[in-house]
Amino acid sequence: MVNEMEIKKQICEIGKRIYNRNMVAANDGNISVKLNDHEFLCTPTGVSKGFMTPEFICKVDEKGNVIQANKGFKPSSEIKMHMRVYEKRPDVGSVVHAHPMYGTAFAIAGIPLTQPIMPEAVIALGCVPIAEYGTPSTMEIPDNLEKYLPYFDAVLLENHGALTWSTDLNAAYMKMESLEFYAELLYKSKMLGGPKEFDEANIKKLYQIRQKFGMPGKHPANVCLNKGGTNCHNCGGSCGDIDRTMPGYQYDFSGDSTCAGSKGVSEDQVAAIVKSILANM
Repeated sequence: MVNEMEIKKQICEIGKRIYNRNMVAANDGNISVKLNDHEFLCTPTGVSKGFMTPEFICKVDEKGNVIQANKGFKPSSEIKMHMRVYEKRPDVGSVVHAHPMYGTAFAIAGIPLTQPIMPEAVIALGCVPIAEYGTPSTMEIPDNLEKYLPYFDAVLLENHGALTWSTDLNAAYMKMESLEFYAELLYKSKMLGGPKEFDEANIKKLYQIRQKFGMPGKHPANVCLNKGGTNCHNCGGSCGDIDRTMPGYQYDFSGDSTCAGSKGVSEDQVAAIVKSILANM
């Protein structure tokens, strides 16, 4: 088992990576790692993530209360959203928050990362929705984030940045790196006239690969929770073709089927859809 000092060193190393890759500026961003159900290590507030050393790292409990912190350091003010992830996702071992340039640009523009344009993104990342804006350091962010936690391992934070989580620190960071790479490719392909997307048949093949390898985390198949998601991984690129017999199916007044997660669909209905999908996999 890796001891706490080694984990603190790893947090500092990941901090250097996100800083050197221009995923944060100045003192932005924060990182946390779960030690057990009651103890978590996290980066301090007001410190550049590119210049941390192990003594900077704080320890908090599941409520975000300080267990241990060296003089002059206190936990990140954003620890609340980390704790919400751990509370709702017991499979998660680490959370990373950053402001990656391209991913944050999409978050500011209000555009979720939903277009299926490369195998790695479809298999490992899936759709990346946008959690509604919340004032930093308040409960608004975790409250707005919560509804996405059962279905995704990465979200954009509206007008703020990005948040990723996974089984361990390296995996959580890799999701952030994948998110930014995907966002950059999507942006640049739009500049070249628009990306060529996978069709539904190819997306299904990619999902089968994911299932074959038993990859951890949440990765919805046919449920779209994105804003106006008319073309995304979750729906195989065709939300309009969603099965009308599925629980939670909605029919709007224009006569077009709409994705679960759009207007008029409750979280319970979305959960019923997911259960239906899993039962038939």
